[in-house]
Amino acid sequence: MSNLPAAVLTQLLGVRLENASLEQLLGRYVAIAQDGLPGMDEVSITLIRNERPFTAAHTGELALAADELQYGYGYGPCLDAGQSGEVLTIPDMTRETRWPEYASKVAAQGVLSAVSVPLPLQTDLIGALNWYGRSTGVPEAELGAGVELASHVAVAVGNAVTYSDSAKFAADMRAAMASRAVIEQAKGVIMAQNRCGPDQAFEILRTASMGRNVKLRDLARQMVLKLHD
Repeated sequence: MSNLPAAVLTQLLGVRLENASLEQLLGRYVAIAQDGLPGMDEVSITLIRNERPFTAAHTGELALAADELQYGYGYGPCLDAGQSGEVLTIPDMTRETRWPEYASKVAAQGVLSAVSVPLPLQTDLIGALNWYGRSTGVPEAELGAGVELASHVAVAVGNAVTYSDSAKFAADMRAAMASRAVIEQAKGVIMAQNRCGPDQAFEILRTASMGRNVKLRDLARQMVLKLHD
């Protein structure tokens, strides 16, 4: 018996794995997952290959920023869930003690709760399906739905890695990694210009992207291109 709400299950059953790129599929899954856990606001998918994490899909810039902050620290719920295989929840970021520095930083950016569910992948990849909330509290009773959604994501990723879409998968992942590399370069520029640390540089970049209504990765790319003009 499914743990998912009927409306979410109906959407999942409507997803067709054939004739769709992995990017399209994962984008579809994170959009569906927004309705999978009540009270949570944004969703992302973290994948880790060769110890290099990247966000393969996200519903909004808040989720991307929450992921990227963890990548900078090298720890956090989405990374630890993928590596440990355990479902990790943070009901209140302001009281979190396992990742206190990350929690305080991301809470200041508006993320007050999080759920990370490991992806049951049978490949050299590991990863997690992540939910972020703007208010405290996580839906503990509905976490079974999150686990079920993660299994659907894992099937899509596993098929892409194993079968005919492997070349497209590799291209998508290279693009995702390149996007993260651009963000790191932009942070370096900001650090040099403002004589600040990586955390403050990322916050400056994120604030600028929101103020200009430009995606974080697009703004970072513009900064790097301008530097080389």
